[in-house]
Amino acid sequence: MTNRSARPAMLALAVLLTLASAGARCAAPETAAPENAGPIPASGDAPFAIRRVASFDRPWAIAFLPDGRLVLTEKAGRMFLVTQDGARVPIEDVPEAYDHGQNGLLDVAISPDFARDALLYFTRVAPEDGGGVLALARARMEESGGRARLRDIETLWRQLPSSRGGQPGGIMAFSPDGRHLFLAVGDRMEPGTAQDPDAARGKILRLNPDGSAPPDNPMAGQEGIRALTWSTGHRNPYGLAFAPDGTLWEHEMGPRGGDELNRIRRGGNYGWPEVSNGDQYSGWPIPRHATRPEFDAPSLYWTPVIAPAGLAFYQGAAFPAWRGSALIGGLRAEGLVRVAFGADGKPRQADRWPLGRRIRDVAVAPDGAVWVIEDGAGAGLMRLAAP
Repeated sequence: MTNRSARPAMLALAVLLTLASAGARCAAPETAAPENAGPIPASGDAPFAIRRVASFDRPWAIAFLPDGRLVLTEKAGRMFLVTQDGARVPIEDVPEAYDHGQNGLLDVAISPDFARDALLYFTRVAPEDGGGVLALARARMEESGGRARLRDIETLWRQLPSSRGGQPGGIMAFSPDGRHLFLAVGDRMEPGTAQDPDAARGKILRLNPDGSAPPDNPMAGQEGIRALTWSTGHRNPYGLAFAPDGTLWEHEMGPRGGDELNRIRRGGNYGWPEVSNGDQYSGWPIPRHATRPEFDAPSLYWTPVIAPAGLAFYQGAAFPAWRGSALIGGLRAEGLVRVAFGADGKPRQADRWPLGRRIRDVAVAPDGAVWVIEDGAGAGLMRLAAP
């Protein structure tokens, strides 16, 4: 808690820092400022009908199998196989998760060659030393006699040391050719580590499917986490996906303002915690991206925030006008955001549909319908289809 007698001095210093930042903005070479989509009002009537299919306890992620069924994770450490009619089968033998705050069982991704290898990739914060470590694993899903279980579980990577902080990240995306797996790691509420090249926190990693370091990574010839690092300077990433043109996009929650949508480039540094388009929760200012052109600025940002969660690119037939768009769930926005891309590749918020629900994840089914899950206890799994 801040001492009341210190507040005038702190405020004075904040003003000086803000003026200094403004001067730096004038002096530094700037690129075109990204759009702030935060003040854009919500869209009108949604062009889809919503059907609640099933309910779950604090679900976190959904992913579609080639046959149209879903794999769904719950934070407490449960995983389910779910039909599009809502029938569920628990997937047994899931490793224990550190279910505390923002931590728990997190993302799930389907092997690009699932029809042959039946592999599921999943992330969790695993309990360790009174806290937890972000862990990436894969296992073969075996079905028999109406039951499903994980077999041959293999831990591919662990983020050490352990931490009790939230903001674990844990989102995965396979490259379009299926040869590499990208993993977003949050800063675990230790922001200074996001710029430490020897710490996994605040990084996007690029791995071979077996967890090894690809020889063409930016620092592949170095030791430890450096060999796996693809980009640096991220805060709380909860969306990672490839666009139809092969571009990797990521979104992350800012502090007090400044949620970001980033075009991820090889070796990029996105600036956290040195820069942000938001401020500390205390109100203490953070220098803006425009003051430090050596860092990659977001392509789009939101102040006020939407608290983005889940990211999928739409290529289906059910909503032709959405093809090529990014669909983002909103926790704070309690809805679904559609981001469209211009001929120059620049993103803009095209729609924001209020659903009155905190949306945790979004995925596109093989038939082109969009599926979302709510956040929290008794949360709904919902199908969005053209009316």
